[in-house]
Amino acid sequence: MSETQKQIIDRAEAVLLHTYNRYQIVLDHGEGMYLYDVDGNKYLDFYAGIAVHALGHNYPGLNDAIKSQLDKLVHTSNYYYNVPAVETAEKLTKIAHMDRVFFTNSGTEAIEGAIKMARKYAYRRDGSTDHEMIAMNHSFHGRTMGALSVTGNPHYQEAFQPLIGGVKFAEFNNLESVKALVTDKTCAILLEPVQGEGGIYPAEESFLKGLRQLCDEKDILLIFDEIQCGMGRTGEMFAWQRFGVEPDIMTVAKALGCGLPIGAFLCKEKAAALEAGDHGSTYGGNPLVCAAASKILDIFRQDHILDHVKEAGAYLYDQLEQLKNRHQDKIVDHRGVGLIQGLEFTGPVGPIIQRAMNKGLILISAEANTIRFLPPLIVEKTHIDEMIRILEQSI
Repeated sequence: MSETQKQIIDRAEAVLLHTYNRYQIVLDHGEGMYLYDVDGNKYLDFYAGIAVHALGHNYPGLNDAIKSQLDKLVHTSNYYYNVPAVETAEKLTKIAHMDRVFFTNSGTEAIEGAIKMARKYAYRRDGSTDHEMIAMNHSFHGRTMGALSVTGNPHYQEAFQPLIGGVKFAEFNNLESVKALVTDKTCAILLEPVQGEGGIYPAEESFLKGLRQLCDEKDILLIFDEIQCGMGRTGEMFAWQRFGVEPDIMTVAKALGCGLPIGAFLCKEKAAALEAGDHGSTYGGNPLVCAAASKILDIFRQDHILDHVKEAGAYLYDQLEQLKNRHQDKIVDHRGVGLIQGLEFTGPVGPIIQRAMNKGLILISAEANTIRFLPPLIVEKTHIDEMIRILEQSI
């Protein structure tokens, strides 16, 4: 006799560290836009593992590429070369307009590498070790000590002080607030082109262009965190490409592996300050995850994923606008672009998300009052209609 969901959850709670308030379902498998729990219940997936499953579940050809590499070679360490890592690096640097890449296991590790890169760049410039970085309020870059230090939310930080020093926080989309913090010690400015965890706030074109000009004038590195908003989610491969404002360093993860643990930080040649011994990763860039990432990049191009995101994103925006207009007493704002959008409510959205899950729809919040919409990029209009119907019932 198979275990019930409650039995499995009880086993998990007895051994797992309680750092998540998990929903009380045990997911078993997925197909396309849908997930299924161990009891066979079906859920429309509108969070994609927090923007990870860009191609949904069991996308044709992807599993085959992973299985093929699994039978050949899984790990080598970075003391040797492997073909999938080279292929992925070539494709990724080309579409990102970057020159160099370092593969990591996650987004937060990519942020750590970007911070080290910026500090080493400034150290090589003047030999000083007291440089400063500017990050944004309401940002989120990860939970390791370095990434936490540049995350602009005291709630995440307060129990883990002291963090790394020399970090100042400016107001997102407020260029003057950034300029007010710049000194001759500033080595980098870090931001998400679309703030995700902080509530789905897209950067304005004038803000990004102003930052680029400021960094050029002051020899400051501009770092874009594309971990959540990148890999096609805005309708461009990377969110900054909507405005053509190129960073010096950028980070990517999540959808790069569509479920396999891979991240990366990329840079222009001028910012490539890290040398042998400065940084490393035992698993980073291993053949298995890079075989997946290489295939994913091919699928994006061959199956015209970006064109589909533009079309589906416009439809999602229109439908969410209509929903907001029908519930003006409960929904106060609608923000976002492409397939990263958010609805801000007058109060906590947890109960709405729970009711939606009970009706077969998986959503996720961003801050307490905002529902975040991060469906797989393969979402169709019929899925959006189904989501709107369930969400409206849940509201």
